[in-house]
Formats: sequence, structure tokens, C-alpha cells
Amino acid sequence: MITTDKPKDILDTMAKVIAVIFHPLLMPVYGMTIIFSAPTLFGYLPFTVKKLLLLIMLVNNVLLPLSLLPFFIQRNIITSWTISERKERNIPLIITTILYCATSFIIFRFPIPVFLKSFIFASAFLSLIVTVINFWWKISLHSVGAGALIGLVLILSLKMLTPLEWYLISAIIAGGLILSSRLKLNLHNPQQVWVGLLAGFFGLTLSMMLFQKLI
Repeated sequence: MITTDKPKDILDTMAKVIAVIFHPLLMPVYGMTIIFSAPTLFGYLPFTVKKLLLLIMLVNNVLLPLSLLPFFIQRNIITSWTISERKERNIPLIITTILYCATSFIIFRFPIPVFLKSFIFASAFLSLIVTVINFWWKISLHSVGAGALIGLVLILSLKMLTPLEWYLISAIIAGGLILSSRLKLNLHNPQQVWVGLLAGFFGLTLSMMLFQKLI
């Protein structure tokens, strides 16, 4: 009897694709896109403002961290592009947090709604929390991003008194796919993905509410 691993290979490929599409570095950009596209007052901001904010986040928090990966590999700071080893994540996470703080400092001077500033500040704070946790325990960064997106949609809906059911359903489905992909690839155990999801959700929502009062 001839057996095939084709279904398993397809599932592994799908899990890898999901991991790339919902990479942790992209989640704040997705979050900002949700804020701008949702049927709230933020959707009426000038296009130039939206474009500038997205460009700053894309350059500072996506392109710059990714551009450093070849250097990290060359210096043996990391051994693979996925950075699956906990200890190897420390330096990249520290640099990512510094870049988030830089983005927060730049955008703080912009005359934009407090909600947008609080989201960016909360993303920087969440990055700091994850970095500290990673020194002692491996947490799923993908799951943190998933939880943060769900929390963002919920707090946006409550803050603007606007029902965003389809946004919330989409965020929850995406979160389920992300958690499943991490488990399928055996890169995390159930505890790591669930703690990541909860850390992302509560870390973002609570810090956003706090920053909105402080700014």
C-alpha cells in the first residue's frame, strides 16, 4: 500500500503562508489600516495623513527590522530567518522596541486624534512587555499580534460607538488561523499561543485606555 504525505505538506505550506501574511511586524500596519478603513470618523482623515502615518510605520517598524536580519545572520546573532529560538530573539526584539519608541516620538508631534497616538504608543509598550517576557519564557509573537488586533477592533467599536461585527469576526478568524498555524508548525505549544493571545489582547486594550487618559 502506497501512502502519501501530500495533505500534510499542503497543511504545512498553508501554515507557513499564514505565518508570513500575519507576521508580527505587519500587525501594527494592519491595525492602522483597520482604523482608517472602518466606518468611523477616523476614515475621514485626509488621505495624505493616512499615507504618511502608514509610511512611517512601514519604514520604521517593518522595513528597518527586516533589513537587519541579514546582518544578524552574518554575525551569528540568529541562525534562521524565522528566529525560532527564544534566546536569539532578544536582540531583534530590543531593536524592534527601540524603533517603536522612535515611531511614537515622531508621531507624538503630529496633530492627529489621540486614539491614533494611543494605538502607536500601546504597540510600543506591548513590544516592550513581550521583550521582557522573552528573556525568561518563549511567547508566541504571532499570537500576541493576533490578540492585539482583536483588542483594537473591540476598543475601536466601543470608543466610536460603532458596530464593527465583520471586522471583529474577521479578526477572530484570523487569530484562530494564526494560533493553529503556530501549533501545526510545532513552533509553539498551546500554552505559549494562548498566553500570547491574551497578552496581546489585554496588553493593547489596557495600555490604549491608559494612554488616552495621559496624552
